[in-house]
Amino acid sequence: MPFQKIRPEKLSATVAHQIELLILRGILRPGERLPSERDLAEKMGVSRPSLRDAIGELEGHGLLSTRANSGVFVSNVIGGGFSDALVALFSRHDEVAFDYIDFRRDMEGLAAERAARLASDTDLKVINSIFQRMQTAGTRKDPATDAQLDADFHTAIIEASHNVVMLHMMRSMFQLLREGVFYNRQVMFNQKTTNDTLLDQHRAINDALQSRNPAAARVAVQDHLSFIKDALADKQQSDRNEKIAALRLNHETGRK
Repeated sequence: MPFQKIRPEKLSATVAHQIELLILRGILRPGERLPSERDLAEKMGVSRPSLRDAIGELEGHGLLSTRANSGVFVSNVIGGGFSDALVALFSRHDEVAFDYIDFRRDMEGLAAERAARLASDTDLKVINSIFQRMQTAGTRKDPATDAQLDADFHTAIIEASHNVVMLHMMRSMFQLLREGVFYNRQVMFNQKTTNDTLLDQHRAINDALQSRNPAAARVAVQDHLSFIKDALADKQQSDRNEKIAALRLNHETGRK
């Protein structure tokens, strides 16, 4: 007979499973600190020994890490998405940045299309809330805040697509961007006209999502990232022109 006896699951395994799902679904983020042992045990309605066993199991899986005198943190599981050697290789070759943008354009276009169809009303409220903050921040001319909100906006769309594989893959891609491996947004976009254009592009994306128009959402994201690609090409050409001009100036100065 194919039937087997049902064995009750250990409480610590149930606790570990719940925390694992929160990490998988992107609710608990890399580097995030868990509540204290006492608070977390109380929130989950379990004993502290059961919680300790669960945390130990997740540490064994590499999902959590304990820091002395600091607490328990979600491991930076996305940090290992690319080897150090590969990241260094990327950073030495300008053309990789264009492949990176093409990849983002394809994947984020798909994510936006999915989000327009599958996002919950709460997902859309999160996206709209971030966009409203982007509008407010635009009047303060703070490049660091602009860059962070930009990343938050695009991440929220990925989250709203409800595909956990895409979520973790794209978080790894955004991590490389935040570390300046491909390009520095603050250096590329430092003019008011450009920032206004970027805000308009994000508005188009948000409008398409809020109206649940999959095709328009995909096109708006693709248009935005095509603009980013063109801006990067212009910036690289400008930098090359400046180097040549500097050589000419030094040469002319030396002749005097």
